[in-house]
Amino acid sequence: MAQAYVTETGNGGSEPEPSGSRFLRRLTGLLKDRGTWRRGVVVASVAVLIALVMIFHAELPNDIGNTGSLIETFLPWLGLAVPVLLAGALWRRSATALLAVTLTAVVWVNLFGSLVTDKSGPGGNLMVASHNVDADNPDPRGTAASVARAGADVLALTELKPSAVPVYEQALAATYPFHAVEGTVGVWSKFPLTSSQPVDIKMGWTRAMRTTVETRRGPIAVYVAHLPSVRVKLDAGFTANQRDNSAEALGQAMAREQLRVVLMGDLNGTMNDRALSPVTSQMRSTQGAAGDGFGFSWPAQFPMARIDQIMVRGIRPEASWTLPRTGSDHLPIAARLTL
Repeated sequence: MAQAYVTETGNGGSEPEPSGSRFLRRLTGLLKDRGTWRRGVVVASVAVLIALVMIFHAELPNDIGNTGSLIETFLPWLGLAVPVLLAGALWRRSATALLAVTLTAVVWVNLFGSLVTDKSGPGGNLMVASHNVDADNPDPRGTAASVARAGADVLALTELKPSAVPVYEQALAATYPFHAVEGTVGVWSKFPLTSSQPVDIKMGWTRAMRTTVETRRGPIAVYVAHLPSVRVKLDAGFTANQRDNSAEALGQAMAREQLRVVLMGDLNGTMNDRALSPVTSQMRSTQGAAGDGFGFSWPAQFPMARIDQIMVRGIRPEASWTLPRTGSDHLPIAARLTL
């Protein structure tokens, strides 16, 4: 038997409901459901807690295990909780959780949204680069060749092992006719260097220096520093006291500087870390001002934090980026500046 198919049309027929209307109808029904405001309390609480940590991170105590500094080091990664919490809010069909997750997302975007966009420009008349070359680097010659290819006018290297210094000197000589090494840090330059000297950062040996670079647009003071390493230990927390003391000493030295300043090196901390404020409060981060993305530099195989820094004072940053990986456990970083 043949089947008859009837299509209903006209005023008495039925037509597909527009997707927008269907969404609004379901949303209205969800909001009218009293249970949607009672469900998802756990998800909402976690979202609000993360938002509060991001908003008031500077108020977190550092007295026990330097907890505040530890959280500030990896603060941007708290944003990964947003999609997870959003999925939880939708699964629980909870309006309360959805609003809390939205709050967390807004806070993250307010703090770090500008870092996601590309702020670099085409200008600049001085290019600088910095690299923690790693004392255990198995290929110092290859590392030197790699960073030299970037074309920087001034190059800062940290964690130089004394036995490897001659290798770097030889490998970089053709590109950089001027250089100065103090302890485990050094500067290589296409412009003459004067007044090179160590900077005491209260470590007992030299891991910071200052030199004057005589550029075509006048002298600038270049500081290179490798602040003490930090560790995360179960019994002691974030062991950063020695680094914090060195940051204080470095900040005091730079505060007395009369020339325009470029600071490069491994500070073993991020711009968010309040313990580095003696330095960061008087300098401008090239990555924050003119970077493309977060510019994470460590560890090289899966960068999670920007602990290598290029900062300036009295100089305009135009662009900031990371360079290709070398034999080090850090990525090199570079910046274009306008004097």
